[in-house]
Amino acid sequence: MPANASLQLADGTICHGASFGAERTVAGEVVFCTGLTGYVETLTDPSYRGQILVLTYPLQGNYGVPDGAAALRSMESRRVQVLGLVVSRHCASPSHHASRGTLGEWLRREGVPAIEGVDVRSLTKRLRSFGTMRGTLSAGSAAASARIEEVGRDVVRAVAPAETTRHEGSGALRILVVDTGCKENIVRSLTSRGAGVIRAPYHAAWEPHLDEVDGLLLANGPGDPADLADLSGRIGRVLDRGMPTFGICLGHQLLAIAAGARTFKLKFGHRSQNQPVQETSTRRAYVTSQNHGYAVDPASLGADWEPWFVNLNDGTNEGIRHAFRPFRSVQFHPEAAAGPQDTAHLFDDFLHMVAEMKGATRR
Repeated sequence: MPANASLQLADGTICHGASFGAERTVAGEVVFCTGLTGYVETLTDPSYRGQILVLTYPLQGNYGVPDGAAALRSMESRRVQVLGLVVSRHCASPSHHASRGTLGEWLRREGVPAIEGVDVRSLTKRLRSFGTMRGTLSAGSAAASARIEEVGRDVVRAVAPAETTRHEGSGALRILVVDTGCKENIVRSLTSRGAGVIRAPYHAAWEPHLDEVDGLLLANGPGDPADLADLSGRIGRVLDRGMPTFGICLGHQLLAIAAGARTFKLKFGHRSQNQPVQETSTRRAYVTSQNHGYAVDPASLGADWEPWFVNLNDGTNEGIRHAFRPFRSVQFHPEAAAGPQDTAHLFDDFLHMVAEMKGATRR
């Protein structure tokens, strides 16, 4: 029989259920994601590090978990990043040709507690009404004392790579990715378009690599961008070089701060694969994948910057760009994984801008 489990929110709300992951106790920020599929990609997204994740779709694990080459294509990092998992129902008998195990088995190997049998609709409505809050997930009789993993500078360092790596491309362009928890599909989206990639930890001396590359990409990651003031300052100094720069999610927020703007925490964040955004110049709408709890205040942008995209649900900023220099960023994930590929063309646009600045034709 599955062990008993419970989730207790900071406001005193308690949700009871059954454990299907590791038997332990963890404490962290409780957030929800409304995506219908893509739990492998979602659980391995470094932006979820330090958070207890509620998945709102009622059935999870129905297509199992892959391994080998299939896992490399699906996973956005090399491990499960969420601190704990809350679902309505876990499928213990998955059916898929690439499945090599169940979601529960995977979570137990990774040491991640999980609870099923929770009314996730009611729980999500509470988080939407009162905002994201801290919680404690206890699973199993052998659960240890609560381990609190704070979201901040230390969490970003935990998901950043230890050393710089290089990924060859088939074309002439080379991009430096400043890694604050970069999803694997960002690198794949660049290399599949022929660009070579130098992937450097944000806390290392990545500036010397600027002489080797044609463009700069600021990656996604967890936590509050205000905790990375030193990195924002370094980015600000790099902008003086005029190198084409593209920010994604946390990278968008860091670019905005480097440009003098402010960020703020959203009530419950955007975490789903169906967030509608609109490009301000064309009025064209896109469906996007998102995972963030902070946003840029567009009123704090300087005179030379302009909003690029806006969220059609709540009107928050979804992108910025410089009026005449090659700097731009988006709050959503154009590489998706999981999610729609409506905005994948932004990688093509970025590389085209890089090629124009370089004075060479992409191959």
